[in-house]
Amino acid sequence: MKIEKFEDLECWKEAKKLINIIYEFIRKAPFSKDYRLRDQIIGASISIMNNIAEGFDCQNNKEFIRFLGYSRRSSSEVRNCLYIAYDQKYLNIKEFNFAFSQVLKVNQIIDGFLRYLRKHKN
Repeated sequence: MKIEKFEDLECWKEAKKLINIIYEFIRKAPFSKDYRLRDQIIGASISIMNNIAEGFDCQNNKEFIRFLGYSRRSSSEVRNCLYIAYDQKYLNIKEFNFAFSQVLKVNQIIDGFLRYLRKHKN
């Protein structure tokens, strides 16, 4: 499949799944009442997708690599927030594992894409 737009990227598609998972969690109390953590995890989740899209539209691999690095760091922030949410009992272990595995999936795809782009810099 030829990639013509950022919506074709597997990392973006999986990041979109992640943000929908996160939004589902933060709608429920008591998570919904922890405004600081709620806003932080949503902001980081949005940042993953936004940086993939923005990097793609730079139209050169060097810049795209930089933006994917931002996405990668934002995914680490989401993982960290998930630990906090679990420790505060906003998520049960099943919810935590489900979201955490999705973050790891996004990371793995981004990492693979980064390896590819570093080999094919333009």
